[in-house]
Amino acid sequence: MKRLVIEGQHELTGVIKIGGAKNSVVALIPAAILAEKAIIYNVPSISDVEALKSITQYLGSEISFANETVKINNEKCENKEIISKYSTKLRASYYYMGALLSKYKHVEISFPGGCNIGSRPIDFHLNGFKKMGAKVIQDGDKYIIDAPNLHGAEIFLDIASVGATLNLLLAATKAKGTTHIYNAAMEPEIVNVASFLNSMGAKISGAGTYEIKVEGVEKLGNGIVEVIPDRIEAGTYLMIGSLLGKDLVIEGIIKEHLESVLTKLKEAGAIFEVDGCKITVNKSEHLNPVNVKTLVYPGFPTDLGQPMSTLLTQCEGESLFEETIWENRMRHIKHLNSMGANIRLFDKKAIIRGKTPLKGREVVATDLRAGAAMLVAGMIAKGTTTITNIEHILRGYENIVEKLSTVGAVIKIDEI
Repeated sequence: MKRLVIEGQHELTGVIKIGGAKNSVVALIPAAILAEKAIIYNVPSISDVEALKSITQYLGSEISFANETVKINNEKCENKEIISKYSTKLRASYYYMGALLSKYKHVEISFPGGCNIGSRPIDFHLNGFKKMGAKVIQDGDKYIIDAPNLHGAEIFLDIASVGATLNLLLAATKAKGTTHIYNAAMEPEIVNVASFLNSMGAKISGAGTYEIKVEGVEKLGNGIVEVIPDRIEAGTYLMIGSLLGKDLVIEGIIKEHLESVLTKLKEAGAIFEVDGCKITVNKSEHLNPVNVKTLVYPGFPTDLGQPMSTLLTQCEGESLFEETIWENRMRHIKHLNSMGANIRLFDKKAIIRGKTPLKGREVVATDLRAGAAMLVAGMIAKGTTTITNIEHILRGYENIVEKLSTVGAVIKIDEI
């Protein structure tokens, strides 16, 4: 088991380069199964990528990962049941449902894994497959999905789910006829995956809007794509920079992907300057209380709600943090309070009163973004903070120790 040890309150200066988006690459690698050969650039070195590499190899495809580049050759790919040994490593294993259903019209896969941040039902995915002519059977802890006559359909999502939008997009790519996905998620990651599929010869339009249209094709060729910058990683480091930065440069961002975050940080009084693909951020001595409500894109991202709640402990007054998407996003609150925060929790709402000094202690990363919240807390706390269960953090933050150490943080990973 690994733990993260942080000595807090060190000034940060220098440059942090943002890697490829975790939320994009976890769909791009399963999507690559549809190509004859594929190249994916700007791939982050995170544990989720290694887990997906294992699944792809298990299916018989050749896959290599070096110099931020994944290369895949599907000449020997075959349709096999994805057993729990592989599927439970991460939630995104469910993207193989849509990809294999599209490619082979049949898929068998054990239940996916991932962070315990809520019930995260995949009913939207399965109901969409059914509308496309699939028969779905739950056999113990696995799904068997069969669609010898997979066809286009009109699909309206009750919730603009990123996972469901992407899975249905994958399935529709080689379905017969045209599929319309209404109330589709509009996240930048959707556009990234659609662009990848179109590079193979898919006919997808409307990605990034409320309605996506997919005209099914019989054959796909080679695919190529570059993973977009990770807006969640960038947002996390911007928050840390607002508390500890001295001309800290966050490099390799797409400003438009961060508008909701930048707007909220500006409202709080954060000091930063955007210059093209980089942001220079400095510590603000006085932060204003703000209300933060997570929403689907382009609203404030749920994946940044938890680290933002740590920043709110340093705002001078009463702030409200409300999570509207996942019911278990508040499990980090008790750990923040144990460090000296003053937070009252009401279901999926937290009233945060600041400014409160935080003290280092041992805390737990209950999930990926909760781990990010504790990382932010450890960086600003007096003394030493130890975070356990950091396997969650390593799933989504590339070379986090190296990146922070380079700009002045005193941080390390211990084996226990």
